[in-house]
Amino acid sequence: MDDATPADEEMSVTDATRRRASLFGRRSWGETRRIFAILRKETVGGALLLAGALLALIWSNSPWSDGYQALRDLPVGPASLHLDLSLASWAADGLLAIFFFVAGLELKREFVAGDLRDPRRAAVPVAAAVGGVLVPALLYRLIAGADGARGWAIPTATDIAFAIAVLAVVGRFLPSALRTFLLTLAVVDDLLAIVIIAVFYTAQLSVVPLLGALVPLAIFAGLVQRRVRSWWLLLPLAAVTWALVHASGVHATVAGVLLAFTVPVIRSAAAGGPDAGPGLAEHFEHRFRPISAGVAVPVFAFLSAGVTVGGIAGLATALTDRVALGIVVGLVVGKPIGIMAATWLVARFTRANLDEGLNWLDVFGLALLGGIGFTVSLLIGELSFGLGSVRDDRAKVAVLAGSLAAAAVASVILRARGRAYRRVYEAETADEDHDGVPDIYQPRPHGPTG
Repeated sequence: MDDATPADEEMSVTDATRRRASLFGRRSWGETRRIFAILRKETVGGALLLAGALLALIWSNSPWSDGYQALRDLPVGPASLHLDLSLASWAADGLLAIFFFVAGLELKREFVAGDLRDPRRAAVPVAAAVGGVLVPALLYRLIAGADGARGWAIPTATDIAFAIAVLAVVGRFLPSALRTFLLTLAVVDDLLAIVIIAVFYTAQLSVVPLLGALVPLAIFAGLVQRRVRSWWLLLPLAAVTWALVHASGVHATVAGVLLAFTVPVIRSAAAGGPDAGPGLAEHFEHRFRPISAGVAVPVFAFLSAGVTVGGIAGLATALTDRVALGIVVGLVVGKPIGIMAATWLVARFTRANLDEGLNWLDVFGLALLGGIGFTVSLLIGELSFGLGSVRDDRAKVAVLAGSLAAAAVASVILRARGRAYRRVYEAETADEDHDGVPDIYQPRPHGPTG
């Protein structure tokens, strides 16, 4: 016999509404498992990135620093095609195109087949990413002044590999919803960064090569839509697309995103039935993410992070520069304020509450991790002031200092909340029936109680 009263039914409806209108609620088990697999790879990539940056800093501040500069400036490539670029330029223009290709695949996957295809779920990380761009850019502009205005976008990027590496050390038991939020925030942040690079850092546009890039791009799109995986067909088309975008004056990393957006996420019924499996996006992401995280980003960090600091006095001089100060403030203060403010506004206007077991201090700790800018920040610094210039070197010092400061403060907050995270983690991973799926992700049986 069902003893439920109208009051009980009303409470049940209220609880259901509250669950639907919660920030950082649990995602599906399939998405959670996929996100965790990505985070494991990015953690390894973050460790390699830090190793590459550290090696560059040690070498560039050693008695053998001339060797580092010679290696970075070594020209490679065919001069007849205007591709006789330095190794540092190949890393920034070529290797980071792989990084943005993977980011584009992940972004498309999230919004086409992931949990973020639901606009209500997408609103929070998208708004947070936008806030995390606007506020640090504004603070930088106020501090750096007109003289350093070109570098306004340097403190707007979040480095996912660096942030996840820190998270792996200090946030081992962080709830899955917050980990997912950080990853999605960083992916959207990458998209905003590539738009900024394409729009604001294209000094001279050549229309003919840009239009010419549409031809190999269209052929590439046609092949991947038919699930063609042959590297000897796709790789040359991708390379030609990249070369033509590079020749147009648009930063060549844009080609990586354009290519990624053509790759299908879901295999159509016409191509093999509804049970034929996922589209090529998942296949390409599986193949290229290790290359991106394990090779492309660490090599770029090694060839870009080397800057001669000049001891304590040199460090002090670099960080008192208005541009450097604007970058540090943008990363350490602007990013968390922008992310927090945007997230709070979404909660306010949608009347959503934080999920059970979380509080706003957790969001603040995560927002501080958003202030870890490295890969894209270094790239934008080079585009703003020129590789090897005094301002570029000071910008690099500021990016490193700001990122380390943001990581340190975030670590203090996240460690302080470790005990609460452990309780949530244990609830999320409990699997009493040993079927490989945590009980919290399984549907509860319905029926009379009592």
